[in-house]
Amino acid sequence: MSKIEINHLSVDYVEKSSKYTALEDLSFKVEAGEFVSVIGSSGCGKSTLLSILEGLRKPSKGNILIDGKQIEGTGTNRGVVFQNYSLFPWMSARKNVAFGIKQVRPKMPKKERLKIADIFLEKVGLEGFTGKYPSQLSGGMQQRVAIARALAMDTEILLMDEPFGAIDAKNRIVLQELLLKLWEGDGKTEKKTVIFVTHDIDEAILLSDRIVMLSGSPGRVFKEIDVPFERPRDRASLVQTKEYTTFRNKLMSLFYRDIASKIGGSEVVL
Repeated sequence: MSKIEINHLSVDYVEKSSKYTALEDLSFKVEAGEFVSVIGSSGCGKSTLLSILEGLRKPSKGNILIDGKQIEGTGTNRGVVFQNYSLFPWMSARKNVAFGIKQVRPKMPKKERLKIADIFLEKVGLEGFTGKYPSQLSGGMQQRVAIARALAMDTEILLMDEPFGAIDAKNRIVLQELLLKLWEGDGKTEKKTVIFVTHDIDEAILLSDRIVMLSGSPGRVFKEIDVPFERPRDRASLVQTKEYTTFRNKLMSLFYRDIASKIGGSEVVL
């Protein structure tokens, strides 16, 4: 049994007399401990998929199973990072992170929750900003708080919706490496199961075991691609190899297949 099973998922948005289909007959599976990136053009339903996985929205058709059970709302087995930071404006960075920990470990003493919050804020480079409120932080810093909160919750499943999109290039690399380090763990505990939405092909290659590529609106699975590079992956060395360049070029050809067809290009098969 797979950790996550997405079965014939369709999502319709109805407004007045019009209907818009965001996802249509979407199906794929994610194994326990697998890191799967979902990529696709804007409007293909990537964020909608994550909102259903988190339990914030119900599908029009189909279902999603976690450990064989249908999702019936939010759950403490899932941590999530949205694009829009989703911080409580009346809480400091430290308290925002501690609040997330409290949701999954309500019996943990407050002092311990705050200590863990400080540890994860330091990991994302915000050790000097623990007492700051969201309004006192830049957009990128707010997103780092949201990432620290999700990682500190230490849930079985991690759902991430373009979490590094608002972060500068240097800190983006640091946080990618941190995410991989925490995901890989110490070898003594099971890896987290990650579904990671991104539009960055290089990011998807670096992080993922497998990439699920969605077609344009409505979103459907166009291709599932195994990433062939062994772990651990050294970014600096990997990107300079011929194998990386070839694989990346094939992904790019698939990603822009509609444009390629209009100018006489051919679809690449992986």
